[in-house]
Amino acid sequence: MNIKSLLLGSAAALAAVSGAQAADAIVAAQPEPLEYVRICDAYGAGYFFIPGTETCLKVGGMVRTEGKWYDAYNPNTHNGTIWHTRAQLSLDTASDTEYGPLKTNTVIRWDWQEGNTTTTKLLWANISLGGFLVGKADSQYNAFTGYAGDVINDDVVYDGPYELNQITYNYDAGNGFTAVVSVEDSNSGADASSFGGAWVKSESNHYAPNAVAGIGYKAGNFGFKVVGGYDSIVEEGAIKARVDADFGVFKAFLMGGWNTDGKKLNQYAGSNLDASACPVGRGDLCGWGDWAVWGGIGVPVNDKLKWNLQLAYTDSKIFAATTNLKWNPVKNLLVEPEVSYTNFDSVNQDQWAGILRFQRSF
Repeated sequence: MNIKSLLLGSAAALAAVSGAQAADAIVAAQPEPLEYVRICDAYGAGYFFIPGTETCLKVGGMVRTEGKWYDAYNPNTHNGTIWHTRAQLSLDTASDTEYGPLKTNTVIRWDWQEGNTTTTKLLWANISLGGFLVGKADSQYNAFTGYAGDVINDDVVYDGPYELNQITYNYDAGNGFTAVVSVEDSNSGADASSFGGAWVKSESNHYAPNAVAGIGYKAGNFGFKVVGGYDSIVEEGAIKARVDADFGVFKAFLMGGWNTDGKKLNQYAGSNLDASACPVGRGDLCGWGDWAVWGGIGVPVNDKLKWNLQLAYTDSKIFAATTNLKWNPVKNLLVEPEVSYTNFDSVNQDQWAGILRFQRSF
C-alpha cells in the first residue's frame, strides 16, 4: 500500500464517522421573536395594543379621599365630619372596523366610609360603534347637555338621572350640529313612604322604557343645547335648555328646566334631597315645582388653580350655592376645597356644608 492509498482510505473513514455523528447531533431551536407592547395613538393618549391582537387598551383610574362636613342635601344633618375614600379603575378598549371605532368603556368603584364596609359598584359598562351606545352609562338627559357646573355638589337641585342602562344614538354632523335619541331604564316608581308618595328611584320592572331626545349647535365660543326626557311610569317628563359661553378669561353657562307637572316628581325632574327637606305630605316640594334654573362660572387663575361657582333655584323655592377651588400642585394630583349653602324655604331651614377632597388620577 502506498502513501496515496493510505491517505485516501483515512479520509474516507473520517468522513463516514463524521456523517454518523452529524446525524445524531441536537440542534437548538431558534428563540421566538420578542413582541414588545406597541403604542396605539389612533384613539388618543394612553392606548396600547394588546399583544397578539389589533385591539387597543387604555387603563386608568383614581384614588380619592375626602372629609365631608354636614350635608348640603339634608337640612337636619349636623353630624360633624365624615371621611370617605374611593378607588376607581377604568378600562377602555378600541379597534378599527368598517363602521368606525368599536369601543368599550368599563368603570368600577370601591368605596369606604367611616363605620361601613367596602362597597363595590359597576359604575359604567357599555359598547359603542358608529354613533350607537348600548349598556350602562349616565342618562343622555345629563350627558348630552353637560353637568350642572364644575363643582362636587352640582345636583343639590336635581338636574337629571345618572347611571342606567340605555340604547343611544348620537349624531354629529361635523359642522357644530349634534343630536341624540335614547331609550333608557324605567328606573322610577311611586312609593307612599317617600316624598309624599310622589316619586322615588327604584329597580322596578316595567314593559316600556323611558325616552330622551335632544339637539345642539355650537358656533365659535358659544353653544346651545336642548333635551327632553319622558318617564313612562309616572307618565310625565321634563325639558332642559342650556347655553355655554367661553370668554377666554372665564367660561359660563346658564341652564333652565321645565317640569310637565309641577306637582309631581319624575325621573327627569326628581329630587336628590333628603325627605326632611319636604313638608309632610308635600313631597313635590323636594323637586323643582314647575321649573328650575342653574348657572355657573369657571375662572382659571393660572395653569394650576381654578375657581368655580354654581347657583341654582327652583319654583319650589329651593336655593343652592356652591363654590370651590381646584388646585393641581403637580400633574394628576387634585386638592379641592368646596363650600355649599342650601336654603329650603318649604321647611324654613338652611344648611351649610363643606368638603375637602384629595384625588390622584392616573
